Amino acid sequence: MSGIPHDHYEPKSNGEKWLHSRLPIVGLIYDTIMIPTPKNLNWWWIWGIVLAFCLVLQIVTGIVLVMHYTPHVDLAFASVEHIMRNVNGGYMIRYIHMNGASLFFVAVYIHMFRGLFYGSYKAPREITWIIGMLIFVLMMGTGFMGYVLPWGQMSFWGATVITGLFGAIPFIGEPIQTLLLGGPAVDNATLNRFFSLHYLLPFVIAALVIVHIWAFHTTGNNNPTGVEVRRTSKEDVKKDTLPFWPYFVIKDFLGLAVVLVIFWAIVGFMPNYLGHPDNYIEANALVTPAHIVPEWYFLPFYAILRAFTADVWLVQLVSFVTGGIIDAKFFGVIAMFGAIAVMALAPWLDTSNVRSGQYRPMFKWWFYLLIVDFFVLMWLGAMPAEEPYASFSLIGSAYWFAYFLVILPLLGVIEKPLPQPETIEEDFNAHYGKADADATPAE
Repeated sequence: MSGIPHDHYEPKSNGEKWLHSRLPIVGLIYDTIMIPTPKNLNWWWIWGIVLAFCLVLQIVTGIVLVMHYTPHVDLAFASVEHIMRNVNGGYMIRYIHMNGASLFFVAVYIHMFRGLFYGSYKAPREITWIIGMLIFVLMMGTGFMGYVLPWGQMSFWGATVITGLFGAIPFIGEPIQTLLLGGPAVDNATLNRFFSLHYLLPFVIAALVIVHIWAFHTTGNNNPTGVEVRRTSKEDVKKDTLPFWPYFVIKDFLGLAVVLVIFWAIVGFMPNYLGHPDNYIEANALVTPAHIVPEWYFLPFYAILRAFTADVWLVQLVSFVTGGIIDAKFFGVIAMFGAIAVMALAPWLDTSNVRSGQYRPMFKWWFYLLIVDFFVLMWLGAMPAEEPYASFSLIGSAYWFAYFLVILPLLGVIEKPLPQPETIEEDFNAHYGKADADATPAE
C-alpha cells in the first residue's frame, strides 16, 4: 500500500491465513495503521483525525435528523421545531449537527493552512492536495445546501442570492440556475433538490477521503522539515519513522479529546452563538432581511465576491475588453471561485525548491500576512456592502490573489532559505535528544 519499505502483515493462524487468501481485510487494516510515519510530526498534524471524526459525526447525526425532517416549504420550518421540541434528544442532535459543521470547517481551514505552510502540496503530493481541494469544494456545497434546509429567513434569502450568481454566467447561466432551482425562483423544488444533494454529498466526500488517505499512504506523510523519509532500507526507514499505531494514534486521540472538550462546551452552553438570528424566523419571500450573510465559514469568499463592483477599474477594463460579457456580477463569481482555484494551483505556483516554510524566512512573513488577510476578509464578509468595508474587501482580495499568483512564484527565485537537516532523524534528535542506540521503538 505504501511506497515506504516496511514490514507487512503476515497471517499466523490457519484462520487468519484462510481469511487473508480470500479477503485480505486484516492485512489492509494492518498496513494502514502500521504505516511508517515521520517521527517528528508536531501537533499541527492532529487535525486529520478531527476531520475524520467530524465527517462521521455529521453523517450519523444527519441520518437521525432526516428521520424527522420534512423537505417541503410549508412544513420544513415546523419539522425543525418539532425536532427541537418533541423528538427525544432532538435538540441535542440538531445542535451537534449544526455546530459540527462549524468544527468541520475550523479543522479543514487549519488543515489547509498547515499544508500551505509546510509545503504538503509539493511533489510528489500534488494529487493528494488536489483531492483535498475537491473535498473542500464539496464541503462548501454541502454546507450551503444544509443551511437552506431549516427554511428560515436567512436560509431562503441566502439561497436566493447564491443561486442567483449562476444566472450571471453568460449564455448558459439562466438554464443552470433554473435547473438548480427547479423553476424560476427558490421554492419547494429547490428545497427538495438541496435536501437530496445535502444527504448524498457526504457519502461522496467519504469516498474522496478514502482516496485522499490512500494517496498519502502511497507517497508518505509530509513532516515539519519537508525532508523525505529515507527509503533505501528498512533500517533507515526505522531511524526516520515510527509506526502510526500506537504512537500517533494515541497522540491524535489526545488532540481530539481536547478539541471535543471545547466543542461540547459550545454545544452545551452556547449552541446558537454562530447562528444568525434571522434564521429562527420562518422564510418569507415578501420580507427581505436588512443584511443577507452566509454562515461564518463562507464569509472570506463572500467578501471577495462582493469586492469587485462596477466601480473597480479592473472590472471596467475586463468588461470593456470582453464587450460586456463579463460584467461586475460575473467578475465577482469568477473571483470567488478563483480564490479557491489559486489555492489548488499552489503546487505549480510555488517555485521554491524548499518544501517547508520553517526554513523560508521571507515566506513566513508573507504567509502570516495571508492568515491575517483571511480573518480580515471573514470579518468584512459579515459587514454591510458599503464604505469603508467595500474598499477594505478589495484590498484584502487583491492580497489574496497577489500572494498565490505573484508573491509565491517570486519568493522561489529571490529568497535564500535557511539550512535544512539532512534527515528526519537528525531533526528529531536535535529537538528531543538522541534515543538509546539499543532501543528499537519502531519495531
